[in-house]
Amino acid sequence: MEEKYISKQMTNRHRLLIENREKMEINGVLHVDSFDDREIILETDQGLLAMRGEELHIRNLNLEQGELTVEGFLLELAYSEIRGSRKDRGKSFFERLFK
Repeated sequence: MEEKYISKQMTNRHRLLIENREKMEINGVLHVDSFDDREIILETDQGLLAMRGEELHIRNLNLEQGELTVEGFLLELAYSEIRGSRKDRGKSFFERLFK
């Protein structure tokens, strides 16, 4: 019983690994709000995360494990503690941040 709790707790930890600003591996992903080739907005267990860059592509997404792999050229990362409601989902990251 204790092993299951520990392993589940370890998979929910938020981790962000960036390799040469060209590959990002993220753990602790709960939901991808929106994405295109210049911006990806996702909800992690540590808040909203906005990634901006060029030619961004989601290579792997496994919400059961909370894992996301993104390739492209990373220009900017920004976290927000604000967790918007469903009605805010269509709004941009900065619209939600500064409402």
